[in-house]
This record gives sequence, C-alpha cells and structure tokens, in this order.
Amino acid sequence: MGAQLGNSKFVSEINVTPFVDVMLVLLIIFMVATPMMSQGLDVDLPQTKQVQVLPTDVDHMILSVRKDGKIYLDEYAVDSMEALEGYLQRLVKEKNRSLFLKADREVPYGLVVEIMGYIKAAGIEKLGVMAEKTESAPAGAKSR
Repeated sequence: MGAQLGNSKFVSEINVTPFVDVMLVLLIIFMVATPMMSQGLDVDLPQTKQVQVLPTDVDHMILSVRKDGKIYLDEYAVDSMEALEGYLQRLVKEKNRSLFLKADREVPYGLVVEIMGYIKAAGIEKLGVMAEKTESAPAGAKSR
C-alpha cells in the first residue's frame, strides 16, 4: 500500500515543495519584521536652523542619551560611566569609526558635558552632535 509505480518499485525522491513553501513564508516574515526592529531609540532631539544629513558612506556608531539618563551605544545599554570609556575605546577608537552623540533635549547640560569628557578620555577627537531641523513658521505668523 505504499507509493508504487507500474512495476512495484518504491519512489525514493524527497518532495521539497512543502519545504520551499515554508522557507518563502519565513523569508517574507523576516523581511517585514527586520526594519521594525532597527528603528533606534526614542530621543526627542533639540532643534536648530541648520542641520546636515548623517553620512551613510562611513562606518559610525551613535551614542544616545535618553531623558531618564540612560545611555546607549547604538541599541546596547551602557551600565555605568566607567564602562562607557572602555566601550568607546574598543568599539569606536580601535575600529576607526565615527561617533555621533544623540541626547534628548531634556537631558541636563552637565550630563552631556560629562559624557563628552569620557568620549575625549577614550581618545576620540571627532564627535558629531545630532539635532533636528527647526520647523519654519508660516509666512503670516508672528513669533514671540
């Protein structure tokens, strides 16, 4: 009662169609889910009149400071300020990457300066600071 052909031989071929179907479904799921996972951290950046676009041609890392004072190097949390200098040395300085600082507008100025001190102590000379462009007011609106 098995699979038989005309002269009672068994078919020993593997049917790969269900396997291919499952793999295509998984591929679609990962293609949809991956961009959602790399959105970055939610930081309310300060605004300024003149901003430049973050360069995409160089290998860089982003040091984010949230308003609650938590520090992240890309998406990874930094435990303490002392650990920050080591991370910066290993991940940014030794690999010759650019570093950009992204601090929430409500973060105290003293904390930002302290973090910049650790960046300098790690031997990083060039630091980019991230901000958003100011939304221009309508032509007829008066500013206070």
